[in-house]
Amino acid sequence: MTLASQKAEKITVTIPYELKEQLNRLKNEFQTTMSAIYKDALKAYVEQKERERWKKAVVLMEEEYENNPELIDWLDFEEDFYDYKTV
Repeated sequence: MTLASQKAEKITVTIPYELKEQLNRLKNEFQTTMSAIYKDALKAYVEQKERERWKKAVVLMEEEYENNPELIDWLDFEEDFYDYKTV
């Protein structure tokens, strides 16, 4: 999908003046646009939050497997079955 075919929406954000100055310096140094910097920052933020969501889900699943008697029994059964097949 090309950039021209992607739908986009203009947004307004308020940031501290010092941060805006830092971003301007980066924009000039890397010869890019403020829009590109904002898009990259927002994309990185979303990806970080997705990783956090997955990590939280893994912890919840691990707790469920450790504390749910039905799952513990199932895991014990699978281990017994695996041991039987390897003998």
